[in-house]
Amino acid sequence: MTQQQAAGADGSSPSAEGTIGEPRLVVETGVAARVAQIAAPVLADLGYRLVRARILSGQGTTLQVLLERPDGTLSVDDCEKASLALSPVLDLEEPIAEAYHLEISSPGIDRPLVRVSDFRRAIGHEVRLEMAVPMDGRKRFRGWIQGIEGEGPRAELQLRRTDTRGDEEADVKLVLADISEARLILTEALIREALRRDKAAREAADPDASVESPEEQESQSARRGPGRFARRSENKGKQGTSSSAKGPITKH
Repeated sequence: MTQQQAAGADGSSPSAEGTIGEPRLVVETGVAARVAQIAAPVLADLGYRLVRARILSGQGTTLQVLLERPDGTLSVDDCEKASLALSPVLDLEEPIAEAYHLEISSPGIDRPLVRVSDFRRAIGHEVRLEMAVPMDGRKRFRGWIQGIEGEGPRAELQLRRTDTRGDEEADVKLVLADISEARLILTEALIREALRRDKAAREAADPDASVESPEEQESQSARRGPGRFARRSENKGKQGTSSSAKGPITKH
């Protein structure tokens, strides 16, 4: 059966804005690739970009679809809108044979980086990378993003490594097209920036609204873990306030 769940707003910085049609550098394989192929044009028609589609196993199967606006933001209303549009299309196309839960969510604070604009927004933050093409015999890197040189998939990521050993160089350049996986590392600085961005976005949407300070929000977020942002009952996740919307049950 399909159960729809809308999850919370992304805290990504809205600077270095991308476009709806900006291609992803990191893509899915197998069944998840088929889901992405179905979901991407549906989301684009609504003004959203697909970030990742993932099939998770645990207590049942969950299809997780991460999306965002081109500026890196997303609201609970956006999640619900996308869920209502995407669910019937997936029911019709049936990319997954077994029963599953559909989870619509923002990428989160410690988000995966899949487009050039994602890496530009992440300048100054720490990231964990895995390369499809090894560099100097290494496939995994961790460090601070210093900048991006060039444009498009062949642009180079300037990384100051925090995982050096022996006489290894701390500063390296990695071709974005050669990266198979990239994810921001959750740090206090990243959380503070996300809270500030969220506050600014809400104030821009409603200047008269009363918005808590980043310090107040961070205090309330002290127990947030590294998982995706979702609220069940009164629990809050790290991406911000979210809501759940359960849709009709459909056999696959």
